[in-house]
Amino acid sequence: MKLEGIHHVTAITGDAPGNVDFYTRVLGLRLVKKSVNQDDPTVYHLFYADETGSAGSDITFFEYPGARRGRAGRGMVHTVVWRVGSADAVDFWQERLTREGLEAARDGDRLTFADPEGLGLEIRLVETGDEPLVAVHPDIPAAVAIQGFDGVRAYTGDAETSRAFLTDTLGFAPGGESGFEVRGDRRGSFYAYDEVAGTGWPGAGTVHHVAWSSLPEEHQAWRDRVADGGGRPTDIIDRYYFKSIYFREPSGVLFEIATIGPGFTTDEDVEHLGERLALPPNYEHLREQVEKVVTPLPDPRADWAVR
Repeated sequence: MKLEGIHHVTAITGDAPGNVDFYTRVLGLRLVKKSVNQDDPTVYHLFYADETGSAGSDITFFEYPGARRGRAGRGMVHTVVWRVGSADAVDFWQERLTREGLEAARDGDRLTFADPEGLGLEIRLVETGDEPLVAVHPDIPAAVAIQGFDGVRAYTGDAETSRAFLTDTLGFAPGGESGFEVRGDRRGSFYAYDEVAGTGWPGAGTVHHVAWSSLPEEHQAWRDRVADGGGRPTDIIDRYYFKSIYFREPSGVLFEIATIGPGFTTDEDVEHLGERLALPPNYEHLREQVEKVVTPLPDPRADWAVR
């Protein structure tokens, strides 16, 4: 069995309208699902991805309105890395982010910056045979658009504590002194550590967890394998759009293994993804209550026809 790279990355925001504006308007991702945190259905769960909501492109956010800023520390992902396909694309993003008033530090073919709440982000040129996972945007040509995740970087106090679990249990392949490649038959990404002594705290602008992709028919086997490796996984949880197990790897980072599918078109046509509040069937009876408490959000594509 092999994990097919990153499935999604989930973070926290205190400002859903600002979050939607940044990830759709500025970065050009598509809001593919406007739903709720299934462990706390009074809280938004927003999903941004490529045009069809593919695993490997999906960054998601729980909104806790007015949440204080967090800080990444030991046992937390601190940077999310996306791919682009050319040096021209790196130039494009440097100019675009600068116009938005964002500080984007360039080092060769990589740009590092942060979202408005401080979440560490990076865009880098990557040569790969993986399918580019691109969203349509009127101001961002497809040739320079973000093409999905390349990987994530996490903080640890001792990377060696995790090495055996990552390689022997999860099948991560060592890639350098503190990095690993996670590659299946169709897609791959990286997981890497940076040493840090300090502790952090969750809040706006921090990553909640990183999810890795599994084939649906292998999901139970992955749960058994994690349990045998000492990972203490949850039971398999049906999230309607995919099935999940959760556990912490030895450095403390919260991992999820999520199935590729059924996907976000389970309850919405691909042409209308993200336009309305979508609730899984088990939560539909809460719609009236939920709509009263969540922050009103616009449809990011509503004015495209006019433009």
